[in-house]
Amino acid sequence: MTRVSIVGAGLIGKAWAVVFARAGMDVALWDANEAVVKAAPADLSAMVSLLAERGLVDEPFERVAGRVRPFARLEEALEGADLVQESGPERLPVKQALFADLDRLAPPSAILASSSSALKVSSYTASLEGRARCLVAHPVNPPHLVPVVELSPGPDTAPATLDAAEAIYKRAGQVPVRLAREIDGFVLNRLQAVVLAEALRLVDEGIVSVEGLDDTIKHGLGRRWAFMGPFETINLNAPLGVMDYAERFFPTMAALADDSARGEAFTMTAAQKVAAHFGPAPEAGEIRKAQEVRDARLAGLQAHLSAHFTDKTRKGG
Repeated sequence: MTRVSIVGAGLIGKAWAVVFARAGMDVALWDANEAVVKAAPADLSAMVSLLAERGLVDEPFERVAGRVRPFARLEEALEGADLVQESGPERLPVKQALFADLDRLAPPSAILASSSSALKVSSYTASLEGRARCLVAHPVNPPHLVPVVELSPGPDTAPATLDAAEAIYKRAGQVPVRLAREIDGFVLNRLQAVVLAEALRLVDEGIVSVEGLDDTIKHGLGRRWAFMGPFETINLNAPLGVMDYAERFFPTMAALADDSARGEAFTMTAAQKVAAHFGPAPEAGEIRKAQEVRDARLAGLQAHLSAHFTDKTRKGG
């Protein structure tokens, strides 16, 4: 049985625990905050229960949650690990110290993967003896409901590490995307940054309201993006496929891209206009309640896609 050690038991860490436990893997859970570790079993039961309600687990949810064992000591949580999924704070000194401990304490054969959403793996593993077994495995929040995971190697990451990591994430039901080399923001955040920059500019300049912008994505692009990417989209948006689309629309799209917002769009003025739409700053716990509503909707979407959509149907085979 594959054994996975989760280091960092915040929202992302617990979601990762559910991902691997749902796939029948043995999961050890550790966090530097003892209170977080103690609260984890109840949180995990609630998360797996939601999946069970939507038919996204094939066995009693108690059995799935029971595969996750909390540990008070990091050394114990790392024993026998095949994969270590680190989900600690996104601060470079913390990552450097934590990965030094992981490289020292984890079995030599264990893969050391970080859930980092911004820090390149080379920035905190370059001096480690075991840097060849280190990579970023960047999920989308929450990973137990959104399956893509970006596998970003550092300059010293061994190809065998990527191969082994890809195999584990696939067995866990995720959709691993391999990057050829590390790059700031990886792929998803770079795409997200471009869309968000233009969204901020359109609102800031009064072209569209916050609600109108969100509706454009939710009820427009997002409907397609739930099951196809931009290249699949353009392949279907011209009678003769991609090259036909390129001949028809690339000049127009190039002009729009040249005119689109960049980093200058990320201003506090634009942020204040967006924040004003949502009202006063949320009180403690309000965002978490909204996240729970989001998660329930994502679970419903995942159940629908699992039942009606596969790569085979997407590719027309």
